[in-house]
Amino acid sequence: MKAYIVGVGTTKFEKPESRDWQYWDMAKEAGTGALADAGISYDLVEQVPVGYCFQASTAGQRAAYELGLTGVPVYNVNNNCATGSTALMMARQFVEGGISDCVLALGFEKMTRGALGAGADGGARGGAANVGGATSPVARHYGVMAAAHGFEMTPPTAQIFGNAAREHMERYGTTEAQLAAVGAKNHRHSANNPEAQFQDVYSVDEILAAKTIHRPLTKLQCSPTSDGAAAAVVVSERFVVRHGLHDKAVEIAAQAMTTDTEESFASGSCIDVVGKPMSRQAAMSVYEKSGLGIEDVDVIELHDCFSINELLTYEALGMCEDGESGKLVESGATTYGGRWVVNPSGGLISKGHPLGATGLAQAAELVRQLRGEAGRRQVAGARVGLAHNIGLGGAAVVTLLRMS
Repeated sequence: MKAYIVGVGTTKFEKPESRDWQYWDMAKEAGTGALADAGISYDLVEQVPVGYCFQASTAGQRAAYELGLTGVPVYNVNNNCATGSTALMMARQFVEGGISDCVLALGFEKMTRGALGAGADGGARGGAANVGGATSPVARHYGVMAAAHGFEMTPPTAQIFGNAAREHMERYGTTEAQLAAVGAKNHRHSANNPEAQFQDVYSVDEILAAKTIHRPLTKLQCSPTSDGAAAAVVVSERFVVRHGLHDKAVEIAAQAMTTDTEESFASGSCIDVVGKPMSRQAAMSVYEKSGLGIEDVDVIELHDCFSINELLTYEALGMCEDGESGKLVESGATTYGGRWVVNPSGGLISKGHPLGATGLAQAAELVRQLRGEAGRRQVAGARVGLAHNIGLGGAAVVTLLRMS
């Protein structure tokens, strides 16, 4: 049975504490928006998977209750930064498995300033002293990094990705300017996104001149902490027919989640431990399931938590050979007028990164692109979109969307 997204809703992503709202307020805004986009009421929803990382247990119920008290099952989902796409995957599975005809996937995060710098695992927030501790779910990942590079007193997540960038530079000759080109591109894209946390445009030189977080990554190459929410209504084909939603329906052509394999740790490389092997495996799976390839994709929303991860993901998705991603972004192939448009929303770097919302916000952007509703950032003629969302610890979710 096929699954379709027929409604999406998002809030503006904002700097923590810049707006007086609670997580249930932002969830209500996104959920209400998705239902309105689909043109349906909440009483038609049969299941609600809700994603978040920093809120307390059963926060999903607290958020969903703002939309209605109908007694439907609510599932609380936490898969680190891949949480939003994991909630979407659950919704798709309910529909494709014939369990439900209409599911609302919801994701949100209300963060504190510096939350990503204080801890890398979405739970242990004690900084460098804790992320490698025995009880940390990412202890093995940071152990690989420490063995290869040592442990510095810089933000742990930036540190592990920064070390991946150093490895890429040493192995392939990737330059700091090529890394900065990712940040410049995504900040430029977000200038056309009114829901993005940032709308400022920067040159490559300005990106390079920004404060260094962990060499070679500067502040403008790192995703910020953010408040925000996103939602998607996922339905069956018979629901589409019954409610006359053909014009709104975007097919989930294929979706796959991969977790860490032996390859992630065996090489002792930060490039592998931050998720490149599992991203590649998830991508190959969706290509096989859908019969589509990267050559069929028009628009991509990928997990650029740091500029290096966008480059690693180009390689994992098959957009270029290993080591060629710096040249790819430098060539203009991943922006308007190039072969693909990557992160037209501004990506995590500039749109923002409220952990539980990120994966669903990627899906929302692609749905709007495929429907031709993206305004000034519209990718002309877009028919197939790809979303890539990872969580350290680890999970990689790749989703192919196709206009039905």
